[in-house]
Amino acid sequence: MNPQEMFLKQLEQAVPYVTVEPEYLEILRHPKEVLELSLPIRLDGGGVKVFKAWRSHHNNALGPYKGGVRYHAAVDRDEVVALSSWMTIKCAIAGLPYGGGKGGVAVDIRELSRNELENMSRAYALGLSRFTGTNYDIPAPDVYTNPQIMSWFLDTYEKVKGYSESSAYTGKPPVLGGSLGRADATGKGGIFVLREGLVKLGLLGRKDLKVGIQGYGNAGTRAHRFVEQDLGLTVVAVSDSGAAIHNPKGLAFQEIGQYKNDTRSLKGFKNGEELFPDLIFGLDMDILILAALGGAIDGQNASEVKASAILELANGPITPDGERVLADKGVTILPDVLSNAGGVIVSCFEWIQGRSGDFWTEDYVFQKLDERLSHSFQEIFSIAEGKKISIRQAAYVKAVGRIVDAMRFRGIWP
Repeated sequence: MNPQEMFLKQLEQAVPYVTVEPEYLEILRHPKEVLELSLPIRLDGGGVKVFKAWRSHHNNALGPYKGGVRYHAAVDRDEVVALSSWMTIKCAIAGLPYGGGKGGVAVDIRELSRNELENMSRAYALGLSRFTGTNYDIPAPDVYTNPQIMSWFLDTYEKVKGYSESSAYTGKPPVLGGSLGRADATGKGGIFVLREGLVKLGLLGRKDLKVGIQGYGNAGTRAHRFVEQDLGLTVVAVSDSGAAIHNPKGLAFQEIGQYKNDTRSLKGFKNGEELFPDLIFGLDMDILILAALGGAIDGQNASEVKASAILELANGPITPDGERVLADKGVTILPDVLSNAGGVIVSCFEWIQGRSGDFWTEDYVFQKLDERLSHSFQEIFSIAEGKKISIRQAAYVKAVGRIVDAMRFRGIWP
């Protein structure tokens, strides 16, 4: 099942619990528009390589399109469209004045020099310049993109337009109008959602809970830090694409996080048992944080999972077949469209700061992030309990209801 099929399946599972006219549901099944680009880049060693790239606008009933740009060799049109669809749901859940967008370039950035990476990034921003803007579509970082790449995007956009517009992109460095707390927002927001989930499960305050983190990149490493710092829990296993590390006595963030930062890999870490990455799912733990890519847990390996609760920091990390197996086992899933919304929420805060010329402290950013995610969680959990459905279904019920309300007022017109 590809990502777009996953989105459609999740959408259909919520439909029986919300009043939606068929015509609006049909609109939500499709992106409004998709831009496809071919980016010819002259390589440092000579010759030209053409990179395929996309930007999908799914739905803008609630406001401008919003969503990140990812650089990954496996990126394709279906994935970008699915991610833009999930962004529509995510923004609606968080109560943001946005619709859903997403972008991607099919590239392995490890094969590019810094100069080639900059040229490709600027070529992408140039291609998007007629497709983005403060009041139309505001891109942000995602997999393998960062504040430096957002800076190249913004600089290219502003040179094309001929004026400054710092709110046209988010996830920038603070010196260019970025928000404090943006780099930590996805991990921090996920831990806020996990805290609320533990309250409902009657587990908050238990220090004996064991945590595993699949995907030890930007979101995963930050989740590790906040699990220790904010919840006082012990991480016993982490994994990246090269290895899983397991230590039942605990893996301190200061030690393994520094090792990952220094070596860019978990392979060779000595203070724990090194395993194949996928073996992390079968290890003894109470909470599993999924922070890698989509489709990590499916109908084949879901039975291996021993955790009783899963936090989805990645987009689409559990397939519908995998979720069915986990539900039968009684596993509580805190879904991606809620759990990883911290990034887009703080991007919204950055957008607001850029438009107003204001600048917020990190404490104030995290306070507002906590308030928004806690409120969204309570609303969604109440729907789940009232309708006796999963938290994911409840999240879609809330989101679809809000989006369709806006579409009803707008009407159907090109």
